[in-house]
Amino acid sequence: MRIGILGTGTLAAALGEGWARAGHEVAIGGRSQANAEKLAERLGHEVLAVTPREAAAGRDAVLLAVSWDGVGDMLALAGASGGTLEGTPLIDPTNAVAHGVGVLLTGESESMAGCIAGLAPGARVVKAFHLFPAAQWTSPPAGDTDPVTVAMCGDDRAALEVVSALVRDVGGTPAVIGGMDRARQLEEAAGFVIGLAFAGFDPNSAVPRVPSPTAAN
Repeated sequence: MRIGILGTGTLAAALGEGWARAGHEVAIGGRSQANAEKLAERLGHEVLAVTPREAAAGRDAVLLAVSWDGVGDMLALAGASGGTLEGTPLIDPTNAVAHGVGVLLTGESESMAGCIAGLAPGARVVKAFHLFPAAQWTSPPAGDTDPVTVAMCGDDRAALEVVSALVRDVGGTPAVIGGMDRARQLEEAAGFVIGLAFAGFDPNSAVPRVPSPTAAN
C-alpha cells in the first residue's frame, strides 16, 4: 500500500518503520520539512520525505500522528478541508486528555475522532493505535509472543479492513468494536489507562482477565 504519515514524532517513526519493513511505500509529511527528511533517512526502506499535502493525497491510508492540539494545523497543511483526504482511510491515534490525569478535553459527548472527521470532509476516519506507546511497534513480533489487541472503530467497512491489515503488519490483532459512535468510549479507555499509569498503578492489574467466548469454547 501507499501510506502517508502526517507527523514526525515517536509514533510516526515506530509505525512508519513497521509498515516500511512490511513492504509498504511510506511517505512522511511534517510541519518541518527538515524533520521529515531526517526521519525518512533514519527509517530507510526507501521511505519518502514529502509535504503534508503530498502525504495526504492519493494514498491508500493516512496516519495522523500528531498531538491532539496540533491536529487542526496539520490537517490544514495537508489541505484536508479542500478534500485531499476524501475517500481515504484516515487513522486517528490521538488522545485529547489532560496530561497525567487522563480526563478527556473534548466537549461533552464529543470525540476527537469526530472532530477530525469534521476537519477532513470525506475522510474515512478509523480510531486505532491510541492505547499502546510507540515502543510497542518498534520491533518485529516474536514468534512466541501473543499479539496485542488493537481496539478500533469506524463507519466505513473498507477502511476498517485496510487498517486491520496494517495492524497485523506490525504484529497486532485488530478488534473492531463498532462505528464512530464508539470512538469516545475508546478515548475514555485511553484516559483510564493514562490516569492509572501516572498515579503509579499498572493498568493491566485493573482489568480482569476474562476469556473471550471463542477462547472458552
